[in-house]
Amino acid sequence: MTDIATDQTLDTLLRIAAALERLAPPARRAPDLAAADAFVWQASALALAPVAKVNRVALSLLRGVDRVRDTLAENTERFARGLPANNVLLWGARGMGKSSLVKAVHADTNQRLPAGALPLKLIEIHREDIESLPALMGLLRADPHHAIVFCDDLSFDGQDTSYKSLKAALDGGVEGRPENVVFYATSNRRHLLPREMMENERSTAINPGEAVEEKVSLSDRFGLWLGFHKCSQDEYLAMIDGYVGHFGLAIEPEQLRQEALEWATTRGSRSGRTAWQYIQDLAGRLEKRLEG
Repeated sequence: MTDIATDQTLDTLLRIAAALERLAPPARRAPDLAAADAFVWQASALALAPVAKVNRVALSLLRGVDRVRDTLAENTERFARGLPANNVLLWGARGMGKSSLVKAVHADTNQRLPAGALPLKLIEIHREDIESLPALMGLLRADPHHAIVFCDDLSFDGQDTSYKSLKAALDGGVEGRPENVVFYATSNRRHLLPREMMENERSTAINPGEAVEEKVSLSDRFGLWLGFHKCSQDEYLAMIDGYVGHFGLAIEPEQLRQEALEWATTRGSRSGRTAWQYIQDLAGRLEKRLEG
């Protein structure tokens, strides 16, 4: 081969290499978890967006969930201290403060950490991005911070198979789940899958028992199941009283009770969400901002 031919071949190879470099995806950058205490996972960019102000209420304002509050707080504090802790599934009645409790416990845990300790991080992943959960955990594995990866209103329908990504991430595969990561999820379903989906699997599978077992076993990846049930009238009124006292809303007790019960009746439910919606309405009528 002549020198000219050799030079041409080398030039062609260099141009091919340069073109491949341009086509290759950019290298993943390690997340800067020191930028904030809470983040939202952006799956399309494989990046974490910091949250300047988390939408949450004080832990003391969450009423009627004392047992699950204490259990979640204990698990979260152990995790923040570097001790073994479980993934948690908060399931049950709508509007009873499942996601509010996760955010409140996160803030409360950070307030009680000793001086100089690294703060606990809260990272929200959207339901539709669950398939990218293994990538997120991979990014967090080498970081010195401990992080709660949180998915609100998690469930799976129809032919959705992304639950398999969740199972793999919770088990951790060959590497195991990162020691600095736990997964918290809220759902209206205890097993995350609708009954008709599980029954359809049973009717069409060669081995019905194994097909259903695979889907039910998803919830088994959560070491803690915390159930939320509809609140009583007394618990509902206690939530109202707590908000009124916290925000300094001036209203006669008897009028407050009558309005709060009527509000719940017109909506057909008593829950923490219903109580908060009434408080927003009351504060608006009193021209009072809900701060503090």
